[in-house]
Amino acid sequence: MTTTATTPDTRQSATSARHARHCRHWVSGTLAAWLLACAAGAAAQPLWFASGRPTPDAQQAITALAGAQADGLVPQDYDAEGLKHALAQAATGPQPAPDAVDKLDAALSDAMRRYLSDLHSGRVDPRKVHANFTPPPSAVFEPDSYLRAAVAGHRLPDAIREAAPSFPLYGTLRDALARYRTLAAQPGWDRPLPALPGGKLTNGQAYSGLAELARRLQVLGDMPADATVPKRYSGAVLGGVKAFQARHGLEADGVIGAGTLAQLNTTPAARVRQIELTMERLRWTPLTDGPRVIVVNIPEFMLRAYEYNAGKLDIKLEMKVIVGKALDTRTPLFKEDMRYIEFSPYWNVPPSIARSETIPRLRSDPGYFTRQGFEFVSTGKAVTTLSEANLDAVLNGSMRIRQRPGPMNALGDIKFVFPNNQNIYLHHTATPQLFKRDRRDFSHGCIRVEEPVALAQFVLKDMPDWTEARIRQAMTKGQSNTVALQQPLPVVLAYGTAIARADGRVYFLPDIYGQDKLLDQALRQKTARRPASVPASAPPAPDAFARPAPTQNPT
Repeated sequence: MTTTATTPDTRQSATSARHARHCRHWVSGTLAAWLLACAAGAAAQPLWFASGRPTPDAQQAITALAGAQADGLVPQDYDAEGLKHALAQAATGPQPAPDAVDKLDAALSDAMRRYLSDLHSGRVDPRKVHANFTPPPSAVFEPDSYLRAAVAGHRLPDAIREAAPSFPLYGTLRDALARYRTLAAQPGWDRPLPALPGGKLTNGQAYSGLAELARRLQVLGDMPADATVPKRYSGAVLGGVKAFQARHGLEADGVIGAGTLAQLNTTPAARVRQIELTMERLRWTPLTDGPRVIVVNIPEFMLRAYEYNAGKLDIKLEMKVIVGKALDTRTPLFKEDMRYIEFSPYWNVPPSIARSETIPRLRSDPGYFTRQGFEFVSTGKAVTTLSEANLDAVLNGSMRIRQRPGPMNALGDIKFVFPNNQNIYLHHTATPQLFKRDRRDFSHGCIRVEEPVALAQFVLKDMPDWTEARIRQAMTKGQSNTVALQQPLPVVLAYGTAIARADGRVYFLPDIYGQDKLLDQALRQKTARRPASVPASAPPAPDAFARPAPTQNPT
């Protein structure tokens, strides 16, 4: 990210010019001493004060810190209120002493550096919350130089906006956050809807909570505000429930059961937190690392392929996916580059699956070996004979089981490989009927894709010889064929339980892996441990301003 510094105010310009002329002289005979002298002279300039009083830039900084919650951040983390009082006293009270100016200037700078860092890169190390994302060295954000350039150019508000994630979802979530904060302030959300008659509510039934149900649907935007509320559960209310279900990862059948009722009783305040957690993840999930990227949002069970053209994000493809089981085989979160495609692939059965599933099944049903097209492999040689000796060899690691290409292959007829140490990849499936389910966590960790041909066309876009017809032929040939990509293609396995569309609709998804709970705990611990920049009580005297001790970043 680049910022352009322009001329500062007149007083600082003159001082800086004198200092620059001084730095051009060889003052000590050594380059190191000269550089230190230059740095010391530059550091002596207060960033937020001129003639002992706060500058307009300082007031903009205070406004930004006080409004940090608009981005899902916590103003108290930056002692926004304490700094506001201190700066107001410095602006209107007696002229503060130079050392008091220095201390307040340093405290505000420290708060702004932390704020910019949090806004740009997040408050939590993603690796501490089971997300293996590490920014590349070229993308490391340096808040101090960024802040100084912004203040020197008197463009702090613009620089703050530019420090936030550029992925479009961030902006729509920011708007949704403001809306749901407004909803949370309205009364009535603390009262749950009445119990359902017989445990569920279907079309035509009477319901004592119908009026309150309609009100909630109207406030949330799932039912027209001017719609007539019927005497029984039907009509506009039924339609509103279907729209609500579609936004909450539920089957949109209009039947209110325990799951739908629980979502209807979830308060806007809880949704505010859900949005904040997704915004935090967007700060450290690498979604914009290249001109083309594939993103799988695990709790949404969706894959999207993006292209960036002239700074604009274009969704080229989206499809349903099946991800790892929430109970025991969760799909990990990370980013790697796709490097090749395997058509008509072999499936090498992982040792853990062989031990726990495949071998017990083969011992109870030997015919399963032939029906599934299995074979044993040892030192590159395939063995098609099922025997106890071969099964024992698999258990002791001297053999492995693999499944030949064909209609029964667990990988389907195509595999998209982005090498990683967890052996996770995208692939087709021999059981496509599972894509009809609303909740789709059925795999051992790998990701099954609904439309493999369309995905292959996107991946092979730079290789025009790979037409749709050729792709389909390679998939059904029954002979394994590996095709290397000309350019690596980033694949991001992400996690976000709040999705805001450009049309204002907000979708909330179940936290299937408990990642929201984990991140929420980490953020609350971080806020609880962060010290204040200035005393949080009554406005202190100018000489009481103290620069805070360096802070850690516990999670």
